[in-house]
Amino acid sequence: MSASVIAHHSAGSMTGVELLPILALLGSAIIAVPLSKSIGLGTVLGYLIAGFIMGPFGMGVIADANAILHIAELGVVMFLFVIGLEMRPSRLWSMRGEIFGLGFAQVGICSIFLTGFGQALGYSFAQSFVGGTGFVLTSTAIVMQILEERHVRGLPRGRRTIAILLLEDLAIVPLLAMVALLAPVKSEEGGAGGQILNIVIPMLSILMLVLCGKYLLNPFFKVLGAVRARELMTAAALLVVLGSAYVMQIGGLSMAMGAFVAGVLLSESAFRHQLEADIEPFRGILLGLFFLGVGMSLNVTVITESWKIIVVLVTGYILLKMSVIYIVARLFKLEHREAIGRSVLMAQGGEFAFVLFSAATSNGIITSAMNAIFTSAVIASMALTPLLILLFDILVPKAPLPERDVVAENLLSEVLLIGFGRFGQIVSQPLLARGLSVSIIDISTSIIFDLEPFGFKVYYGDGSRLDVLHAAGAREAKLIIIAIDDRATCLKAVDIIKNEFPQAKVLVRAYDREHAIELSHLGVDWQVRETFESALSLGDKALEMLDLRSEVRRQIMDEIRVSDKQRFAIETREGIHATHDLVWNNSDTGQRQQSNSSTLRKLSSE
Repeated sequence: MSASVIAHHSAGSMTGVELLPILALLGSAIIAVPLSKSIGLGTVLGYLIAGFIMGPFGMGVIADANAILHIAELGVVMFLFVIGLEMRPSRLWSMRGEIFGLGFAQVGICSIFLTGFGQALGYSFAQSFVGGTGFVLTSTAIVMQILEERHVRGLPRGRRTIAILLLEDLAIVPLLAMVALLAPVKSEEGGAGGQILNIVIPMLSILMLVLCGKYLLNPFFKVLGAVRARELMTAAALLVVLGSAYVMQIGGLSMAMGAFVAGVLLSESAFRHQLEADIEPFRGILLGLFFLGVGMSLNVTVITESWKIIVVLVTGYILLKMSVIYIVARLFKLEHREAIGRSVLMAQGGEFAFVLFSAATSNGIITSAMNAIFTSAVIASMALTPLLILLFDILVPKAPLPERDVVAENLLSEVLLIGFGRFGQIVSQPLLARGLSVSIIDISTSIIFDLEPFGFKVYYGDGSRLDVLHAAGAREAKLIIIAIDDRATCLKAVDIIKNEFPQAKVLVRAYDREHAIELSHLGVDWQVRETFESALSLGDKALEMLDLRSEVRRQIMDEIRVSDKQRFAIETREGIHATHDLVWNNSDTGQRQQSNSSTLRKLSSE
């Protein structure tokens, strides 16, 4: 009898007290998110609406929105970790111009205009600076979610947007320092020594994270990998993400930036694809929880009492920010549609604004009432973002998304061909003529539909995504041919395939000689520059039209092929500039050219 009482008490306490709010929250999200997406408003607005309904200013099922937000911020942290895994140091370095050029220009000019707008409304400079710069910091969570939903995160325009987000995440550090400087009353405790510590501690946190990432993480995961316990790898992945975030937090920096740094440090690791797969479920759940928490935080009381100033702030901030983003994008030579799309996508304030407003309140720059007004303006801008994007889609139509039956799923063929542009179409012909089974995927909807009348079945899919490759049958393919014209996407696809599908031979179309060298370093089985054979064919025809005998032409073309192969081998070892003196050019004499040939023949015999 006592056992049944205990069981009854346990069940009653779990369902009545703890589980009911969670069930209500999950249920509201499950209803609101698909409904919002089905009418074209995206998933983010669905989460915000569900959170508002369940929050303290809706049905009151969840009384403390801040408790949810504190946990849900880990979703943003994990999102940045996944982005870091895709950003190798070399790739990050190649984006330095976009991060510190385009990003700094957008953040700097937006800050000036939005601060000026606040002063025009009668706020002091310090208050205007806090409100304006808080709105400048775009929502990483919202933007990254939308980029992912639209499958543009890996495209050039997606990478440029990510570069700006990274600069904004970095900007939170100097902005918090500015808040401390603008504080009307400064504490005397610590003096100059305290200010030095405020600079030294963040630097030590970054240094500690970099050293641990460089010297400890790979050996750590090698030891765990030898155990072959999947749940242990998942726990280790969470430990790395949360540990790096904590190190940054105690150093006074952004947790998300700590996770991003950890991701970058692990981007060269052989375990990075496994880490991404382990983190993905937690990242998705917590990110959804973050949006629910933001919806709960929408304070109806503040909005009803101060709705006029909030409307003015939201309207003014959004219009000014969109205008500046568009102008900066055009100044950096970006095309009109991308500039408009980015201005709409990044028009809202972000989650880091809450941190900035809290710091400004504790430093006496803004009052609690002003904090509530600024926070409500940021949350309202987040809620408006899906509506602005829907309006953008209506006014600036794009190519139709593929139908469900052309999405790569459960494909099984001997050959997987990734990319079906002008190069991939020609590559397919000898394979199909031989009767081989070929699965074809491409990310261009126009290619999918334009080639359908010719009898080609092309499936929609991004060949640089592990889940798409699985669905496209990469695990069973004997041969994978990559004919993608974007070199960065191509390198990412090769990296994943060589690590995850070692049974398949990998043949790749290289963009140019430098790209071919990068592919060789990744261990592809064979690569060819897209213009190499066609250019040699045209050169041979030119010699024929100049009346050179066929045996002479054949000897010249053979020598060209041999010398190119030898030069390529040297460049792969020593760099692309190692053989610049071994190239025929129109400033050389015949004696120099003959010397080049002799040198190459000598290198070949060694």
